Order: sequence, then structure tokens, then C-alpha cells
Amino acid sequence: MHYSEWGMTHNIDELIYSAIFESDSAAHTQIKAQAEASHIVLASIHNLYQAIGQGEVGGFTVPAINLRTLTYDIAQVIFKLMIESKVGPVIFEIAISEQDYTHQSPHEFASSVLAAAIKTGYTGPVFLQGDHYQFKREKYLEDKQPELERIRTHIRDTIQAGFHNIDIDGSTLVDLEKLDLNEQQRENYTVTAAMTDYIRLLQPSGITISIGGEIGHIGGRNSTVEDFQAFMKGYKSLLSPGTVGMSKVSVQTGTHHGGVVMADGTLETAPIDFSVLKDIGNIARADYGLGGAVQHGASTLPDDLFHMFPENGALEVHLSTQFQNIVFDHLSPELRERMYTWARKTVDKQEGLSDEQFIYLSRKKALGEFKKELWQLSDSEKSRILNPISEKLTKLFQTLRIVETRYLLEKYVI
Repeated sequence: MHYSEWGMTHNIDELIYSAIFESDSAAHTQIKAQAEASHIVLASIHNLYQAIGQGEVGGFTVPAINLRTLTYDIAQVIFKLMIESKVGPVIFEIAISEQDYTHQSPHEFASSVLAAAIKTGYTGPVFLQGDHYQFKREKYLEDKQPELERIRTHIRDTIQAGFHNIDIDGSTLVDLEKLDLNEQQRENYTVTAAMTDYIRLLQPSGITISIGGEIGHIGGRNSTVEDFQAFMKGYKSLLSPGTVGMSKVSVQTGTHHGGVVMADGTLETAPIDFSVLKDIGNIARADYGLGGAVQHGASTLPDDLFHMFPENGALEVHLSTQFQNIVFDHLSPELRERMYTWARKTVDKQEGLSDEQFIYLSRKKALGEFKKELWQLSDSEKSRILNPISEKLTKLFQTLRIVETRYLLEKYVI
């Protein structure tokens, strides 16, 4: 069904607009109240991932979709497809860096997704995820405490906004120059354990927030089973007694966030090693009871590779840039050029990049500056963007084998 054919719910349209662009706290409160009355529940995916880790269910890969722009509209596309195809687990996520350049706080992001659920008539659990709560290496090495407090602050804000899934990323602190695997992973597992304890202190009563860790920095050396085992040994030794640990681990398989763009603007095909996902995922489930291994940076892979994720036991795959690319590809030339001009004037250009490479890498930073203008696109302009996104998601949901999995939410989440 095309976006332009969907019915309009003017009240929720007006509420979310007021919440986002008029800083109307009452509108945020009303959206959450309407969601609760409509049996829409902000949920943790932890219990489902535990069931996967224990071998009760499996054979599918959960998509975690970063919504950088048109959040309210694209979330409607997702919920509509979930209803039509009885899709179960889908995660809506946003990283700390994305919150900044897209001008979306966790509170705002939550309201946008909940409003989309209300408008489409979706009921049941909604998984909101804080993606890449990432430590900045230079700042951490210079002075640990301010950097730890920065991540704690983001965690507090995120939980208060209703996110019950958080990915801690200390992979930037891995030191591959050290010969001992434990020493390589030490700072990573230390901060991940500390943030796990902190999240457990803050999580709402009756909810076990799903926590992810990350052992390999995306774009760096591929992860190994030995890396994972060293990380887990150290991580478990530092958790407070009785603390529930992570439900998943992100690994590096050969990909880059957003893909590797060539001088002419085309993308290089990433040499992804699916055995990393399979081998670490198997150990994660068998030895530690985790749901498995997570793939980041897969958004721009060829469509014909996505069947490999469920076939190799990938628990979760993160998707963002391909949807952003669809948005830019289908904007009017006039608006797109104004966004590119803003990027050229505002974003520092790294030496050696062609203009095509620079625009591909930097244009995302214009999304916050043009947020209101994108929100106010006409229905026909949005249809040109949302229809191909719907087609892409339809294929992805089928390939990742999450069609007809709604029953899993009713069994393990609701």
C-alpha cells in the first residue's frame, strides 16, 4: 500500500508536530497517554534474546533501523508493514551522534515513533534502542571520569525517554597494539561492565533493559572468537554479584558504517566475513546464553547478501544509510542542492576527498538543519520517498525471515 493511500489522523499529526516543533511538553505527555490507551508498550527485547540464547527459537535476524530523518513518516511505513505481514521483532534506534546532527533527542524520537504507531493502528511492544553509546578514545585516555559521566548522562536521558534497549560501545578503547588479548579488551570490558551496572540501577521496575556490548570497532580488524572470550571473561568478572549481563554482542566482520565510497561517489562492496557472525554467535549462545552476534554497518550491502544473516545465525543487523540514501535520491533537485550547499559551507572537508565522497559522507549532517522543511514536504513529495522505502523494507523483512513472527512478541515480550 502506498503512503498516499493511507488514512489521515489529524489529531495525532497535530500533536506530534506541536511536540517536535513547538516544544510542547503537554503534547509529548498526551502522545504517551494515547499510546498506553491503545495498548502500545515501550518494551525490552531482552527476554526474546534470552529465548534465542537458550535455543527455544531462532532462524531469523532482527532488523534495527536507525531513523535519521522523516522519523514519524518512515516509522508509519514500518508499522504498516508489521501489521500487514504479522512481523514480530523490529527495533527503532538512534545513536548518540545521530541525536546530535539530526536534532532528535531521545524524548522526541520516542514520541515520533509512538505517534506513528498510534496513527497506523499498531498495538503491542515497541522496541526503542540507543545505538552506539560510544566512548571517545582520545577523551577517555586524557581523563576517564568526564567521559564516563557523558555516557551516564546519555543513558539517564535515554531511559527516562522510554528506551529499554541500549548498546554500549567501548570498542573504540580496544588496544590492538598490546599482545595479550585480555589487555587489548581491558578498557572495553571495564566500561561495558560499569555501564551495565549503571543501567541496572536505573531501569524501571519489572523491566530488564536489553544491553549490547561491542568487541570490534566497525571499520577495523575483524573480530575473533578469542577476542570475544577475552572480553566476556573480563566483563563477567567485573559485574556486581547477581547483575544480569548483556543479551548480545556486536562484532566487526569487514564492513564500514555507510559503506566505503569511491572518488566517483560509487560504493565499494564490503568483503564481509559471515563466519565471524556464525562462530562468535554459536559460542555466545552455547557458553554465555546470549542471543548471539550483531552486525553493524550492513546498510549498503547488496540485497542478495542479506539472506546470509539468518543463515549464519546473526541475531540483529543494523540498517541506516540505505534509507537515508533513498531520501536524498528522491528529494527535489532544488532542495537536495540546498542541503548539499549547506554541507559544503558548514562541514569541514577532510583532505584528499573528492566532492562526491565529501557530499556522500557529510550530507547526513544537513538533516537536522533542514528537519522542519523535510517534515513539511507535501504528501506527493513524501510518497516519492516512502514508497521505495516500503518496497525495500518489504524485501528485507522477508529475507531476514521475520514475516509471520508476531507470535514471538506475544509469547516472550507482551
